[in-house]
Amino acid sequence: MATMVKAPPGMDNPGKHCFTLSRVLFEIDTKYIPIKTIGRGAYGVVCSAINKETEEKVAIKKIANIFDNRVVALQTLRELKLLRQLRHENIITVKDIMMPPHKQTFKDVYVVSELMQTDLHQIIQSPQPLSDYHLQYFLFQILRGLNYLHRANILHRDLKPGNILVNANCDLKICDFGLARTNSTKDGQFMTEYVVTRWYRAPEVLLCCGVYNTAIDVWSVGCILAELLGRTAIFPGTNCLSQLEMIFNVLGTPSKEDMNFIDNPRSLMYISSLPYTPNVPLQRLYPMANPLAIDLLQRMLVLDPSKRIRVDEALQHPYISHLYDPAAMDHPSNAVMIDLEIDEKMGIDTLRENIWLETLYY
Repeated sequence: MATMVKAPPGMDNPGKHCFTLSRVLFEIDTKYIPIKTIGRGAYGVVCSAINKETEEKVAIKKIANIFDNRVVALQTLRELKLLRQLRHENIITVKDIMMPPHKQTFKDVYVVSELMQTDLHQIIQSPQPLSDYHLQYFLFQILRGLNYLHRANILHRDLKPGNILVNANCDLKICDFGLARTNSTKDGQFMTEYVVTRWYRAPEVLLCCGVYNTAIDVWSVGCILAELLGRTAIFPGTNCLSQLEMIFNVLGTPSKEDMNFIDNPRSLMYISSLPYTPNVPLQRLYPMANPLAIDLLQRMLVLDPSKRIRVDEALQHPYISHLYDPAAMDHPSNAVMIDLEIDEKMGIDTLRENIWLETLYY
């Protein structure tokens, strides 16, 4: 639970008050009253809170000492820029970024967003039974939010159950956009950097192909669907090679035709050296699953990204098409493409200035 504390020396700032939650100090605007810690990770700590002015419950994420880690600072800036421009029912909404008390010296960033009750990872790990309709509705909402992103020229690049937030009424929102990029190769650098938690990483990324596109998100959604069906990860590799081995043990080693997408000579040589492994029918892995779910899963988990089903096609697949209304699908305003390119080499002072400017929008 939250405990109100006296502000440490130098932190007694007007309009702010201090609380400790799980031994973490929160210095937040006085209109927010924290309740309890609801999550923590490498990015920081998240607590639930109440906005006294609106009586609304929210989530507050504290990213501490943000400028000590350049990668975290860049990811935060990119995520804030993106979420400011996106508005969709299936994408988390940033409601506020608290204004730091000192523009030149602030170290922590506090981001206020909608409060969601759980995530798909916790649901999958729980004993709660999931009906086929649960799976359809979860999958439909993931694809609906992803369709909006892809139409806005955005790759999420880190879809996994822990990044899919859910409420008790099964409403679902995609979150964590720190690794998101525009679907563009004008700056080839992002094509080779870390992307997607390993278990949900597409073959073209594992094989170090030079270019990838929206198909990497579709592969991740396929892995999430398989995990919902089996209540365990389908490809829980411990490293890159074991990840590929698990994929080939299920989908079979690729044929010569299916290797056309591999543009990395070393990866091509590695795949060519593997012994033949037949595929395992997905219906055998998930014997209780709706055959239509299996059919859609087979179209998502395709080695060659050019043959993988697209998000807009998946929304019209018979497994979830009864939930799909093309006329109601949200699109970015005037179909404007969102540009997330930022100067990766900017100095810390410039980074601080840019994050400060993002707070001004709120």
